[in-house]
Amino acid sequence: MRIITISREFGSGGRELGKRLSDALHWDYYDKEIITAVAKNIGVAEDYAARALENHGWRNVPLTFRRSFSGTAAIQRAQTALLVEQKRVIEEIAALGKHCIIVGRNADVLLEAYAPLRFFICADMAARVTRCMERAAADEHLTPREVERRIRNVDKGRAQTREILTDRRWGDPHCYHLTVNTAGRSIRELIPAVAAYANDWFGGCL
Repeated sequence: MRIITISREFGSGGRELGKRLSDALHWDYYDKEIITAVAKNIGVAEDYAARALENHGWRNVPLTFRRSFSGTAAIQRAQTALLVEQKRVIEEIAALGKHCIIVGRNADVLLEAYAPLRFFICADMAARVTRCMERAAADEHLTPREVERRIRNVDKGRAQTREILTDRRWGDPHCYHLTVNTAGRSIRELIPAVAAYANDWFGGCL
């Protein structure tokens, strides 16, 4: 079994890269499917689970909370349950024993025992703002400055959540096997090179 995890800056195209890579490799792909499973298992609405997990509602927990889900007095009970269930769902995915790509949710840390190939996807702020605005809902009229503020807030939440789970810094290049800068390139163009890297990493047996 082989696992690729994709961490990414918000707006960098990491989700699209993961999906296109899974199609190229013919591997299972997990992203929002994890949220769907968590919501179903906990018995809450999917949009609520997505907001609670992706907005990192537990990020005010002291950073000494690393690697443990005990001592959660500072976290709302519902958010803690969602976080723990997400961890369990990700571990269940790995236990299936199938080649897969998992986007986000600190899967690279949670599945460390499986020795995943860890990617980090990034881009400069201008490229990320442009990407987000191109993909915004038709009724969402945000200025570039407002989009940038949202991007920074999401990235801050992801960094703080990672500090809760591990002593490694989110985005630190030493924590990943390959960093891909998507600025100025279409994701589609990048897939052959990224797939070739993965093929070489796993010994040419994909």
